[in-house]
Amino acid sequence: MFAVGLTGGIGSGKSTVADCFAARGVTIVDTDLIAHRITAPHGVAMAQIAAEFGPEFVAPDGSMDRARMRTLVFGDEAARKRLEAITHPLIRSETERETREASGPYVIVVVPLLVESGTWKTRVDRVLTVDCSVETQIARVMRRNGFTREQVLAIIARQATREARLAAADNVVVNDNEATLETLAHDVDALHQTYLKLAAAKASQA
Repeated sequence: MFAVGLTGGIGSGKSTVADCFAARGVTIVDTDLIAHRITAPHGVAMAQIAAEFGPEFVAPDGSMDRARMRTLVFGDEAARKRLEAITHPLIRSETERETREASGPYVIVVVPLLVESGTWKTRVDRVLTVDCSVETQIARVMRRNGFTREQVLAIIARQATREARLAAADNVVVNDNEATLETLAHDVDALHQTYLKLAAAKASQA
């Protein structure tokens, strides 16, 4: 199955672009949604998380206490790696399963940390970066999440730079403040036609 890795910094509008592709019949596999599912009440990662970090990181409903975990891993690199050692293999296996079961002409895999992971670029046929200015990211996340400017800047500082994401991209969709749903739809339409041709070519070689 032809696969496109869709990435972008926080607040870049990855979900909006993914929705545009979904409207054209493309299968969307979102690794963030998978991560939430495996750490939801009684999700497949929860037993390991409770064993590794303790019951205080499990919310009363059986899900991961996201606020507590976010605070821990944001300031503790070793703790972040311990969490990723649990979640990443599960996310990968679920992503592969959903990709195998895809019914669309090709798959868009939404991977926020595609560049940072170091391995995703070898697992997809194309990388599509959703790009916008850092100031646009800050404004969107402050408005959407209620974070302070300093909190958003701290998150951005832990992600790959805008330049690194653009350097890794085979294709780019610009989603800055000037972008409208119409311009995004136009850009997605053009990419969709390209990806359909590439998917057909890959299928013919299989």
